[in-house]
Amino acid sequence: MNNKLKDPATDLLFAAVLSLQDIEECYAFFEDICTIAEIKSLAQRLQVAIMLRRGNTYAEICEATGISTATISRVNRALTYGADGYKRVLSRLESEGLLPEKKS
Repeated sequence: MNNKLKDPATDLLFAAVLSLQDIEECYAFFEDICTIAEIKSLAQRLQVAIMLRRGNTYAEICEATGISTATISRVNRALTYGADGYKRVLSRLESEGLLPEKKS
């Protein structure tokens, strides 16, 4: 965990997220706290992580999503050298059958 990130305000934000009980509550909270562009950006990064984990190339990801190679590289760095947040979440989503089907 990045100690530069950890502080009481961020702890409270994460506690607030953990208090959400369903997807509708998540939509309401995130719509209030983020811009639509910020939400879409976070969702795209998760999509990139899924595609990288499945072995898609940068070119395939760019073509399918329109996301820049810089963003793909940032996500790839987090998958490879990060705090394992993506890996943990993707494993859980996969085990719960919540990941979208791989496109051929």
